[in-house]
Amino acid sequence: MSDEPEKELADARNEIDAIDARLLDLLNRRARCAQRVGEIKARRGEGDSFHRPEREAQVLRRARERNAGPLPDESVAWLFREVMSACLALERPLSVAFLGPSGTFSESAATRHFGHAARLSPQDSIDEVFREAESGRADFAVAPVENSTEGAIGRTLDLLMASPLKVCGEVVLRIHQHLMSREASLDAVVRVYSHAQSLAQCHEWLNRALPGARRVSVGSNAQAAQLAAAEPGAAALAGEAAARRYGLAILAGNVEDEPNNTTRFLVLGRREAGPSGRDKTSLIMSTPNRVGSLGELLAPFAEAGVSMTRLESRPARHTLWEYVFYVDVEGHRDDPPVARALAELSRRAPYLKVLGSYPVAVF
Repeated sequence: MSDEPEKELADARNEIDAIDARLLDLLNRRARCAQRVGEIKARRGEGDSFHRPEREAQVLRRARERNAGPLPDESVAWLFREVMSACLALERPLSVAFLGPSGTFSESAATRHFGHAARLSPQDSIDEVFREAESGRADFAVAPVENSTEGAIGRTLDLLMASPLKVCGEVVLRIHQHLMSREASLDAVVRVYSHAQSLAQCHEWLNRALPGARRVSVGSNAQAAQLAAAEPGAAALAGEAAARRYGLAILAGNVEDEPNNTTRFLVLGRREAGPSGRDKTSLIMSTPNRVGSLGELLAPFAEAGVSMTRLESRPARHTLWEYVFYVDVEGHRDDPPVARALAELSRRAPYLKVLGSYPVAVF
Protein backbone atom coordinates (compact mmCIF):
# COMPACT_ATOMS: atom_id res chain seq x y z
CA MET A 1 0.00 0.00 0.00
CA SER A 2 1.36 3.40 -1.03
CA ASP A 3 2.45 5.88 1.64
CA GLU A 4 1.47 8.77 -0.64
CA PRO A 5 -1.95 9.49 0.97
CA GLU A 6 -0.38 9.51 4.43
CA LYS A 7 2.27 11.96 3.26
CA GLU A 8 -0.38 14.22 1.69
CA LEU A 9 -2.37 14.17 4.93
CA ALA A 10 0.72 15.00 7.00
CA ASP A 11 1.65 17.84 4.62
CA ALA A 12 -1.87 19.32 4.83
CA ARG A 13 -1.84 19.16 8.63
CA ASN A 14 1.59 20.76 8.78
CA GLU A 15 0.32 23.57 6.56
CA ILE A 16 -2.67 24.05 8.87
CA ASP A 17 -0.34 24.23 11.87
CA ALA A 18 1.79 26.87 10.14
CA ILE A 19 -1.30 28.91 9.20
CA ASP A 20 -2.62 28.65 12.77
CA ALA A 21 0.67 30.01 14.11
CA ARG A 22 0.51 32.92 11.68
CA LEU A 23 -3.15 33.56 12.53
CA LEU A 24 -2.32 33.72 16.22
CA ASP A 25 0.48 36.18 15.58
CA LEU A 26 -1.78 38.36 13.41
CA LEU A 27 -4.61 38.28 15.96
CA ASN A 28 -2.31 39.49 18.72
CA ARG A 29 -0.86 42.17 16.43
CA ARG A 30 -4.42 43.33 15.76
CA ALA A 31 -5.17 43.36 19.49
CA ARG A 32 -2.10 45.52 20.15
CA CYS A 33 -3.24 47.95 17.44
CA ALA A 34 -6.67 48.11 19.08
CA GLN A 35 -5.02 48.87 22.42
CA ARG A 36 -3.02 51.64 20.77
CA VAL A 37 -6.23 53.15 19.34
CA GLY A 38 -7.70 53.14 22.85
CA GLU A 39 -4.63 54.90 24.25
CA ILE A 40 -4.79 57.57 21.54
CA LYS A 41 -8.48 58.18 22.21
CA ALA A 42 -7.81 58.47 25.93
CA ARG A 43 -5.14 61.13 25.31
CA ARG A 44 -7.63 63.03 23.15
CA GLY A 45 -10.29 62.87 25.85
CA GLU A 46 -12.41 60.35 23.95
CA GLY A 47 -12.17 57.52 26.45
CA ASP A 48 -15.93 56.98 26.50
CA SER A 49 -16.15 56.47 22.72
CA PHE A 50 -14.14 53.26 22.42
CA HIS A 51 -17.07 51.45 20.78
CA ARG A 52 -17.86 52.87 17.33
CA PRO A 53 -20.81 51.06 15.68
CA GLU A 54 -20.14 52.65 12.30
CA ARG A 55 -16.50 51.51 12.29
CA GLU A 56 -17.44 47.94 13.20
CA ALA A 57 -20.10 47.85 10.47
CA GLN A 58 -17.51 48.98 7.92
CA VAL A 59 -15.08 46.25 9.01
CA LEU A 60 -17.76 43.55 8.75
CA ARG A 61 -18.94 44.73 5.34
CA ARG A 62 -15.40 44.86 4.01
CA ALA A 63 -14.75 41.31 5.25
CA ARG A 64 -17.85 40.04 3.49
CA GLU A 65 -17.03 41.89 0.27
CA ARG A 66 -13.49 40.47 0.18
CA ASN A 67 -14.51 36.93 1.08
CA ALA A 68 -13.63 34.56 -1.75
CA GLY A 69 -14.83 31.39 0.05
CA PRO A 70 -15.16 28.57 0.75
CA LEU A 71 -16.29 30.02 4.11
CA PRO A 72 -19.81 31.52 3.77
CA ASP A 73 -20.17 35.27 4.28
CA GLU A 74 -22.10 34.85 7.53
CA SER A 75 -19.33 32.71 9.04
CA VAL A 76 -16.72 35.29 8.04
CA ALA A 77 -18.79 38.10 9.60
CA TRP A 78 -19.21 36.05 12.78
CA LEU A 79 -15.46 35.43 13.04
CA PHE A 80 -14.62 39.12 12.58
CA ARG A 81 -17.31 40.10 15.10
CA GLU A 82 -15.74 37.85 17.72
CA VAL A 83 -12.24 39.18 16.98
CA MET A 84 -13.48 42.77 17.43
CA SER A 85 -15.35 41.81 20.58
CA ALA A 86 -12.25 40.26 22.14
CA CYS A 87 -10.04 43.22 21.16
CA LEU A 88 -12.54 45.71 22.53
CA ALA A 89 -12.68 43.82 25.82
CA LEU A 90 -8.96 44.51 26.28
CA GLU A 91 -9.90 48.18 26.74
CA ARG A 92 -13.07 47.49 28.70
CA PRO A 93 -15.73 44.79 28.22
CA LEU A 94 -19.01 46.30 27.11
CA SER A 95 -22.01 45.81 29.39
CA VAL A 96 -25.25 45.12 27.53
CA ALA A 97 -28.76 44.88 28.99
CA PHE A 98 -31.26 42.54 27.34
CA LEU A 99 -34.65 41.01 28.06
CA GLY A 100 -33.87 37.95 30.15
CA PRO A 101 -33.51 35.49 31.65
CA SER A 102 -30.62 33.78 29.90
CA GLY A 103 -31.63 31.79 26.86
CA THR A 104 -33.93 34.35 25.19
CA PHE A 105 -33.81 35.45 21.57
CA SER A 106 -32.84 38.88 22.94
CA GLU A 107 -29.70 37.33 24.40
CA SER A 108 -28.93 35.75 21.03
CA ALA A 109 -29.39 39.15 19.37
CA ALA A 110 -27.09 40.85 21.89
CA THR A 111 -24.39 38.21 21.39
CA ARG A 112 -24.73 38.42 17.62
CA HIS A 113 -24.15 42.20 17.70
CA PHE A 114 -21.53 42.52 20.47
CA GLY A 115 -19.81 39.11 20.48
CA HIS A 116 -19.14 36.75 23.36
CA ALA A 117 -16.66 39.04 25.13
CA ALA A 118 -19.44 41.48 26.07
CA ARG A 119 -20.90 41.26 29.58
CA LEU A 120 -24.59 40.58 29.10
CA SER A 121 -27.03 41.64 31.81
CA PRO A 122 -30.48 39.95 31.76
CA GLN A 123 -33.45 42.09 32.84
CA ASP A 124 -37.00 41.12 33.80
CA SER A 125 -38.78 43.55 31.46
CA ILE A 126 -38.20 45.83 28.48
CA ASP A 127 -38.68 48.79 30.84
CA GLU A 128 -35.75 47.59 32.94
CA VAL A 129 -33.63 47.03 29.83
CA PHE A 130 -34.08 50.71 28.97
CA ARG A 131 -33.45 51.84 32.55
CA GLU A 132 -30.15 49.96 32.79
CA ALA A 133 -28.73 51.87 29.83
CA GLU A 134 -30.34 55.19 30.75
CA SER A 135 -28.81 55.07 34.23
CA GLY A 136 -25.35 54.15 32.94
CA ARG A 137 -25.31 50.77 34.66
CA ALA A 138 -25.13 49.27 31.15
CA ASP A 139 -23.32 50.71 28.14
CA PHE A 140 -26.00 49.53 25.72
CA ALA A 141 -29.48 48.02 25.62
CA VAL A 142 -30.91 45.55 23.10
CA ALA A 143 -34.70 45.56 22.72
CA PRO A 144 -37.04 43.82 20.23
CA VAL A 145 -38.95 46.31 18.08
CA GLU A 146 -40.83 44.29 15.45
CA ASN A 147 -41.53 40.78 14.20
CA SER A 148 -42.19 39.92 10.58
CA THR A 149 -45.23 37.83 11.54
CA GLU A 150 -46.77 39.58 14.54
CA GLY A 151 -45.77 43.20 13.92
CA ALA A 152 -44.49 45.88 16.27
CA ILE A 153 -43.50 45.41 19.91
CA GLY A 154 -45.71 48.07 21.46
CA ARG A 155 -43.84 48.50 24.72
CA THR A 156 -40.54 49.20 22.96
CA LEU A 157 -42.21 51.83 20.75
CA ASP A 158 -43.81 53.52 23.77
CA LEU A 159 -40.50 53.66 25.67
CA LEU A 160 -38.68 55.16 22.67
CA MET A 161 -40.98 58.18 22.91
CA ALA A 162 -39.64 59.32 26.28
CA SER A 163 -36.18 57.72 26.47
CA PRO A 164 -33.03 59.82 25.98
CA LEU A 165 -31.27 56.77 24.50
CA LYS A 166 -30.20 56.88 20.87
CA VAL A 167 -30.68 54.04 18.39
CA CYS A 168 -27.13 53.17 17.33
CA GLY A 169 -27.59 49.74 15.72
CA GLU A 170 -29.96 46.99 14.70
CA VAL A 171 -29.96 43.20 14.70
CA VAL A 172 -32.11 41.10 12.39
CA LEU A 173 -32.52 37.58 13.75
CA ARG A 174 -34.22 34.61 12.12
CA ILE A 175 -36.51 33.12 14.75
CA HIS A 176 -36.82 29.34 14.93
CA GLN A 177 -39.24 28.14 17.59
CA HIS A 178 -38.80 24.68 19.11
CA LEU A 179 -41.13 22.76 21.40
CA MET A 180 -39.06 21.51 24.35
CA SER A 181 -39.88 19.54 27.47
CA ARG A 182 -38.72 17.05 30.08
CA GLU A 183 -41.35 14.69 28.70
CA ALA A 184 -40.41 12.07 26.13
CA SER A 185 -43.29 12.62 23.70
CA LEU A 186 -45.94 15.13 22.63
CA ASP A 187 -48.65 12.89 24.08
CA ALA A 188 -47.49 13.74 27.62
CA VAL A 189 -47.65 17.53 27.13
CA VAL A 190 -50.69 19.21 28.71
CA ARG A 191 -49.39 22.82 29.03
CA VAL A 192 -47.30 24.97 26.69
CA TYR A 193 -45.54 28.03 28.08
CA SER A 194 -44.14 30.83 25.95
CA HIS A 195 -44.14 34.57 25.32
CA ALA A 196 -47.40 35.77 23.75
CA GLN A 197 -45.62 36.63 20.49
CA SER A 198 -44.17 33.12 20.20
CA LEU A 199 -47.52 31.48 20.94
CA ALA A 200 -49.01 33.58 18.14
CA GLN A 201 -46.16 32.69 15.79
CA CYS A 202 -46.86 28.96 16.33
CA HIS A 203 -50.66 29.16 16.56
CA GLU A 204 -51.49 26.87 13.62
CA TRP A 205 -48.86 24.27 14.53
CA LEU A 206 -50.19 24.10 18.10
CA ASN A 207 -53.73 23.65 16.75
CA ARG A 208 -52.59 20.64 14.76
CA ALA A 209 -50.06 19.01 17.07
CA LEU A 210 -51.34 19.88 20.57
CA PRO A 211 -55.01 20.84 20.25
CA GLY A 212 -55.79 19.90 23.86
CA ALA A 213 -52.81 21.53 25.55
CA ARG A 214 -53.37 24.74 27.52
CA ARG A 215 -51.34 27.70 26.27
CA VAL A 216 -49.90 29.95 28.97
CA SER A 217 -48.32 33.31 28.17
CA VAL A 218 -45.28 34.30 30.26
CA GLY A 219 -42.75 37.15 30.23
CA SER A 220 -40.12 35.51 28.03
CA ASN A 221 -39.32 32.27 26.22
CA ALA A 222 -36.47 31.56 28.63
CA GLN A 223 -38.86 31.85 31.56
CA ALA A 224 -41.10 29.41 29.70
CA ALA A 225 -38.20 26.96 29.45
CA GLN A 226 -37.51 27.32 33.17
CA LEU A 227 -41.13 26.43 33.94
CA ALA A 228 -41.08 23.50 31.54
CA ALA A 229 -37.96 22.19 33.25
CA ALA A 230 -39.67 22.33 36.64
CA GLU A 231 -43.18 21.01 35.91
CA PRO A 232 -44.30 17.55 34.76
CA GLY A 233 -46.47 17.68 31.64
CA ALA A 234 -45.19 21.12 30.68
CA ALA A 235 -43.45 22.22 27.49
CA ALA A 236 -42.09 25.51 26.21
CA LEU A 237 -41.77 27.23 22.88
CA ALA A 238 -38.31 28.78 22.76
CA GLY A 239 -35.00 28.86 20.93
CA GLU A 240 -32.36 26.17 20.87
CA ALA A 241 -30.22 28.11 23.36
CA ALA A 242 -32.96 27.80 26.00
CA ALA A 243 -33.14 24.03 25.51
CA ARG A 244 -29.39 23.72 26.09
CA ARG A 245 -29.38 26.05 29.08
CA TYR A 246 -32.27 24.37 30.92
CA GLY A 247 -31.60 20.76 29.95
CA LEU A 248 -34.72 20.17 27.87
CA ALA A 249 -35.25 17.78 24.98
CA ILE A 250 -36.55 19.27 21.73
CA LEU A 251 -39.67 17.30 20.84
CA ALA A 252 -40.36 19.23 17.63
CA GLY A 253 -38.13 21.72 15.84
CA ASN A 254 -38.86 24.77 13.68
CA VAL A 255 -42.56 24.82 14.53
CA GLU A 256 -43.14 28.49 13.62
CA ASP A 257 -46.01 28.91 11.15
CA GLU A 258 -44.00 31.20 8.84
CA PRO A 259 -40.62 29.76 7.73
CA ASN A 260 -39.14 33.27 7.29
CA ASN A 261 -40.15 34.43 10.76
CA THR A 262 -37.73 37.24 11.71
CA THR A 263 -37.42 39.64 14.64
CA ARG A 264 -35.68 43.00 14.46
CA PHE A 265 -33.92 44.34 17.55
CA LEU A 266 -32.67 47.87 18.22
CA VAL A 267 -29.34 48.58 19.88
CA LEU A 268 -29.64 51.63 22.16
CA GLY A 269 -26.90 53.73 23.71
CA ARG A 270 -26.17 57.20 24.99
CA ARG A 271 -24.14 58.34 21.95
CA GLU A 272 -24.97 58.87 18.30
CA ALA A 273 -23.44 56.59 15.67
CA GLY A 274 -21.54 58.27 12.83
CA PRO A 275 -22.13 57.58 9.13
CA SER A 276 -21.00 54.11 8.00
CA GLY A 277 -21.89 54.37 4.32
CA ARG A 278 -25.03 52.26 4.59
CA ASP A 279 -27.34 53.54 7.30
CA LYS A 280 -30.90 53.99 8.49
CA THR A 281 -32.50 56.83 10.40
CA SER A 282 -35.45 56.23 12.75
CA LEU A 283 -37.79 58.96 13.94
CA ILE A 284 -41.14 59.63 15.57
CA MET A 285 -43.52 62.32 14.35
CA SER A 286 -47.07 63.47 14.89
CA THR A 287 -49.51 64.97 12.40
CA PRO A 288 -52.16 67.66 12.68
CA ASN A 289 -55.60 66.09 12.91
CA ARG A 290 -56.84 67.06 9.44
CA VAL A 291 -57.34 65.44 6.04
CA GLY A 292 -54.11 64.93 4.10
CA SER A 293 -51.80 65.85 6.95
CA LEU A 294 -49.83 62.59 6.85
CA GLY A 295 -49.19 62.96 3.13
CA GLU A 296 -47.87 66.47 3.74
CA LEU A 297 -45.43 65.17 6.35
CA LEU A 298 -44.16 62.36 4.14
CA ALA A 299 -43.67 64.62 1.12
CA PRO A 300 -40.24 66.00 2.20
CA PHE A 301 -38.75 62.49 1.96
CA ALA A 302 -39.99 62.02 -1.60
CA GLU A 303 -38.88 65.53 -2.58
CA ALA A 304 -35.37 64.86 -1.24
CA GLY A 305 -35.17 61.42 -2.87
CA VAL A 306 -35.05 59.60 0.49
CA SER A 307 -36.56 56.10 0.59
CA MET A 308 -38.87 55.28 3.50
CA THR A 309 -38.65 51.64 4.65
CA ARG A 310 -41.13 51.61 7.55
CA LEU A 311 -44.22 53.51 8.72
CA GLU A 312 -45.92 52.40 11.93
CA SER A 313 -48.77 54.20 13.69
CA ARG A 314 -49.22 54.17 17.46
CA PRO A 315 -51.87 55.84 19.65
CA ALA A 316 -50.58 59.02 21.27
CA ARG A 317 -50.73 58.42 25.03
CA HIS A 318 -51.65 62.02 25.88
CA THR A 319 -54.66 62.57 23.58
CA LEU A 320 -57.62 60.30 22.74
CA TRP A 321 -57.78 59.19 19.09
CA GLU A 322 -54.55 60.97 18.19
CA TYR A 323 -51.62 59.04 16.72
CA VAL A 324 -47.86 59.26 16.35
CA PHE A 325 -45.92 57.65 13.54
CA TYR A 326 -42.67 55.69 13.70
CA VAL A 327 -40.68 56.05 10.51
CA ASP A 328 -37.48 54.45 9.18
CA VAL A 329 -35.72 55.95 6.17
CA GLU A 330 -32.57 55.01 4.29
CA GLY A 331 -29.50 57.10 4.99
CA HIS A 332 -27.80 58.88 7.89
CA ARG A 333 -29.16 62.13 9.32
CA ASP A 334 -25.86 63.79 8.27
CA ASP A 335 -26.34 62.76 4.62
CA PRO A 336 -27.45 65.89 2.72
CA PRO A 337 -30.74 64.45 1.32
CA VAL A 338 -31.81 63.15 4.75
CA ALA A 339 -30.73 66.39 6.43
CA ARG A 340 -32.84 68.43 3.97
CA ALA A 341 -35.88 66.21 4.52
CA LEU A 342 -35.57 66.40 8.31
CA ALA A 343 -35.17 70.19 8.23
CA GLU A 344 -38.37 70.56 6.22
CA LEU A 345 -40.17 67.98 8.36
CA SER A 346 -39.26 69.90 11.53
CA ARG A 347 -41.13 72.91 10.11
CA ARG A 348 -44.24 70.89 9.29
CA ALA A 349 -44.56 68.37 12.15
CA PRO A 350 -46.15 69.38 15.47
CA TYR A 351 -43.81 66.84 17.11
CA LEU A 352 -40.59 65.34 15.76
CA LYS A 353 -37.99 63.20 17.52
CA VAL A 354 -35.05 61.67 15.66
CA LEU A 355 -34.33 58.41 17.48
CA GLY A 356 -30.95 57.95 15.80
CA SER A 357 -29.03 57.08 12.67
CA TYR A 358 -27.20 53.76 12.62
CA PRO A 359 -25.62 51.12 10.38
CA VAL A 360 -27.93 48.69 8.60
CA ALA A 361 -27.59 45.17 10.06
CA VAL A 362 -24.64 43.43 8.40
CA PHE A 363 -25.58 39.79 9.15
